[in-house]
Amino acid sequence: MPGSVPPPPRAVVDATAPSAVAVSGPAHLLRVTLLMAGSCLPILGAVLIAPVLPKMQDHFASVPGAKALVPLALTVPALALALLAPFAGVIVDRVGRKRLLVVATLLYAVFGTAPLWLDSLGGIIASRALVGVAEAAIMTACTTLIGDYYSGRQRVKYLALQTMCASASATVFFVLGGAAGSAGWRMPFWVYTVSLVLAPLMATALPDPAARADGDEVPAAAPAEAEARRSFPWRQSAGICALTFFGAMVFYTVPVEMSYLLDDLGVENTGVIGLATAIASAATVGGAVTFARLKRSPDPMLPVVLAVCAVGFGVMFLAGNAPLLVIGAIVNCVGTGMLLPALLTSAMSRLSFEDRGRGTGLWTAAFFGGEFLCPLVLLAGEAAVGSLAGAVGALGLAAALVATGLWAARHRTGAVDPRPLAEHLA
Repeated sequence: MPGSVPPPPRAVVDATAPSAVAVSGPAHLLRVTLLMAGSCLPILGAVLIAPVLPKMQDHFASVPGAKALVPLALTVPALALALLAPFAGVIVDRVGRKRLLVVATLLYAVFGTAPLWLDSLGGIIASRALVGVAEAAIMTACTTLIGDYYSGRQRVKYLALQTMCASASATVFFVLGGAAGSAGWRMPFWVYTVSLVLAPLMATALPDPAARADGDEVPAAAPAEAEARRSFPWRQSAGICALTFFGAMVFYTVPVEMSYLLDDLGVENTGVIGLATAIASAATVGGAVTFARLKRSPDPMLPVVLAVCAVGFGVMFLAGNAPLLVIGAIVNCVGTGMLLPALLTSAMSRLSFEDRGRGTGLWTAAFFGGEFLCPLVLLAGEAAVGSLAGAVGALGLAAALVATGLWAARHRTGAVDPRPLAEHLA
């Protein structure tokens, strides 16, 4: 297209490039475990205290505005993460991935456990915002390190594994928060101390990738070429981030709205609602596993994956009973399980070592920004069309249109270039 900047050659061949860091055995297992555990910490912050919100509400019932402020304690970390991830990305590139990860993981414990001794609701919300600051650094650093340590099929594999771990951990943390919350609303905040175990392990077991200088992807550049690489690819990043912002709303619709959709169909049993949500969550993990096994570049898959998500939304819109609604949710979640690693892998393949932290920060901000706005967008859609199911159907139609646009762009240029969609999705 006129004025567009084609992705560098390595974006095309990256899917088959060799691994950047050939490590095996216990050291490799520990490295992967730490990166996955770190990637789950922001999920812990997002769901751990959800089961104790009613108890918090009762505790702060005398505080003016508590009805609105207590739920904010759950959502403000995601907002802080979305706002600050781009700055975390800049810091990652300047001070180093590992150093920032270790410091942020330690601060995560400090800020996360603060509600154990804070008596002010305002102070608790402020501490939760600081948790989001730490999460922004942790998520950006972990994802950047995956891009640094691995390339080609291994990178695809571990980015998909990151999605699988995040999806599975959400269910685990929700159950853990509910169990701990039976002893009091403050008790779940003790779980944040787990990061005190992770931080020293990260400091000793994770190698510093700086010396590798992205040697897995491109040969050493001449001085003039190296200087040219320092120009950050804003256009490419804007396009994939806009697509990711939209993809995050698609990704979080079922986890956020499934219980309300079932309630609208007359299902009020919390056990049935929990089972249906767990089945959908398992489908997300299955989608991520499928993506990891497919030996294809992520870009050509994006239209197909979004189309699968759209079909799932369509079935949910048309569902007149709970079983059909669950089937639609499963189809959608298989698609979203593939969508997240496809977007992230596509973004990573366009970034050089020097820019990977900043680019990952922008991607993370786009994703969590979409997560934060997802329920608000669906609420507005419900008001516009008259029902939540109708709003989900409208989002499915939007996903189908985006998939069609991506397919048309690929058919016209031979490669998916998400930048033309930025104007419509931003």
